Amino acid sequence: MKKIVLSTLVVLGLSSAAIAQGATDLVSVDTDANGAVSFEEAVVAWPDLTAEAFASADTDANGELSAEEYTL
Repeated sequence: MKKIVLSTLVVLGLSSAAIAQGATDLVSVDTDANGAVSFEEAVVAWPDLTAEAFASADTDANGELSAEEYTL
C-alpha cells in the first residue's frame, strides 16, 4: 500500500508543470529543514495531493512524512 501511495505522489508530481522544473527530494521539499515533510510542504511540491493520500503515506500518523515514509 505504501508503494502505491508513494507512486501516486510521484505521478502527481510528474504531472505538475511546477515539479517538472524543480526537485522533489526530501531536502528540497522540507522547506523548514526539520527532517520531515508536512502536508503543507508536500502540497507546494504536488499541488494535486489530497489529504487522504498524504495520510496514507504518513504511516505513524504524526502529520509529517519522515525520511523513511517519504522514500517508501
